Amino acid sequence: MKINKNLQQSMLFLMALGVSIFMLFFVITCTWIGYSIKDNCRLAKGKYEGNCTKALISTLEDENNDFRERNNAIWALGQLGEESAAPVLEKLYTGNIPDREPLDQVISQYELKKALKLTKGGFNISALVWKFFVHE
Repeated sequence: MKINKNLQQSMLFLMALGVSIFMLFFVITCTWIGYSIKDNCRLAKGKYEGNCTKALISTLEDENNDFRERNNAIWALGQLGEESAAPVLEKLYTGNIPDREPLDQVISQYELKKALKLTKGGFNISALVWKFFVHE
């Protein structure tokens, strides 16, 4: 019986350690996402007027911006989950998602698909953490 008790305690300790490590990485990742969104907003608001969403939409619509910058705007709009961005994203979405898209050469249909899902009410668990860091 003594060995079983020690084994149970060890297993409990390892499970608690695993959950703690997972939570730490989750919080770090969510915080990184939040700061990336904040940085994308800052850059967009430096070039265009309006709140973060409007500036990101302007970034996306401006064909003078390179594809990487426009794809970053798509990603940030999706993370923000603002319904007002959905019509703009829908205009660019073809539904034809290639296996591999170079983000610096095309508007990413894959990123558009993800962003559209989030702007139409899709659940974004990481937003529960990073929204504390992003203020418009």
